[in-house]
Amino acid sequence: MSLKFFEKLSQNFIELLDDKDDFNVIIEVENKEKSFTAHSNVLKYRSSYFRKELENIQPNEKNIKIITKPSISSKIFDVILKYVYGGIISLEKVETKFIFDLMLIANEFELVELSNKLETILIEDKASWLKTHFSLVYRTIFVKENFKDLEIFCNDIVVKYPNLIFDSSDFTSLPESALVSLLKRDDLQMKEVEIWDYVIKWGISKNPTLPINLGDWAEENFLTLKTTLQQCLPHIRYFHIIHIEIYDKIRPYKKILDKQLWEDLNQHLAAPDRPIKSIILPARSVLVTDLPPFSTIISEDHAAEISSWIDCKTDTYPTTNIPYKFELILRGTKDGFAPQTFWNICHGHARTIVVAKVKGTDEIIGGYNPLTWDNTFEGKFNEFMETKDSFIFSLKNGNIQDSILSRVELAAGAVLNVCENDQKTFGPSFGFGFNLRSEKSNFNVDYFSICSNDPKYYEKRIKTSSDLFSIDNYEVFKVIRKS
Repeated sequence: MSLKFFEKLSQNFIELLDDKDDFNVIIEVENKEKSFTAHSNVLKYRSSYFRKELENIQPNEKNIKIITKPSISSKIFDVILKYVYGGIISLEKVETKFIFDLMLIANEFELVELSNKLETILIEDKASWLKTHFSLVYRTIFVKENFKDLEIFCNDIVVKYPNLIFDSSDFTSLPESALVSLLKRDDLQMKEVEIWDYVIKWGISKNPTLPINLGDWAEENFLTLKTTLQQCLPHIRYFHIIHIEIYDKIRPYKKILDKQLWEDLNQHLAAPDRPIKSIILPARSVLVTDLPPFSTIISEDHAAEISSWIDCKTDTYPTTNIPYKFELILRGTKDGFAPQTFWNICHGHARTIVVAKVKGTDEIIGGYNPLTWDNTFEGKFNEFMETKDSFIFSLKNGNIQDSILSRVELAAGAVLNVCENDQKTFGPSFGFGFNLRSEKSNFNVDYFSICSNDPKYYEKRIKTSSDLFSIDNYEVFKVIRKS
């Protein structure tokens, strides 16, 4: 018969942590601004990382060993130490980003049990957050390569909705291992020539000294790119790219391919039935899915919330019963950030949602326009369009605790109809509450977009940081009621 009293044991060890008399280790965090005391024997037997670390540190004159972890926050390290001593952590009232960061630090300290448990919590309970912050999650987990379940979770999404990564503003910072893992997938839902374009873009970004004009490249420039892409190039399905795309896209970079492969490609195009020496990888499979396309900015939870606002519901629709389909019309990272691009692409579309990710923050702001965007207005001055059904909003995300909805206060000034002469500066504009503008014709670099302190035409201000901002990305969706 075995009796177990772990709860009392955990409490006793946490009390030991609070005992400042017998410590022999100091851990400095937050650029040495915060410090914690601990006991070497506890650390060594709970973590192989601390065992190795302490073996390599010489004690000071007071026989105390000092470990410095400048990039770790005191809040996270406090949780780590309490887990090390007591085997207990509390995740109540903490943001999902904290859980994610805690998982990364637990992995760094080789606390496998804790790291694995947090990984499971994120996948099973925080999937919406993972999708909203997909690019950050994806890039981070492949750096360590210890989060296999998260890798599977993310890759299963990316192969269906590759725009989450390939169209993201930080695509070129994707770790090589993550890119290669996608290229290996037979079910990656992209045209092969598009995959090639992104691989070339990624490789060039790793070598900023390469000439901008391809015509100026020397032999060593092509060799540099070939070396950078040596792990990626074998996974391109070259023999499933059509003739004109081979000519337009592959031929300019033929010097980064093995000579035999280039010869076989030309032979295959001219005489496809003749045998070749190169390996022919299978064509990527086409998946049939009824799932809605993911946004790179908003999650399904956000779509459900916005849908409830469109229908003036007091309760938010469940994600399993969203009455609207959000059909992507424009994405900044794919189509560009020039105001004129918005008017060219969105002309003629009604019932649209505009969402924007504010640069350098967790803020997601946007607006709903039930009216039709029109790029043919020839007036000398911009004019407001009238509707009582428009609204603007900021969405719960990251450090933003709650979503804010702001409905039209003055219907006559709900949405700005921009004349042709101003479409190089003004993008979508909702009263004075939320406007994407750019004097430099680029929302991504120009701090001219506005969320006003005095919304005037809407009930309340939707943004709490700077009035003027630029954006990392923006998207426009046509809202279509499901049949």
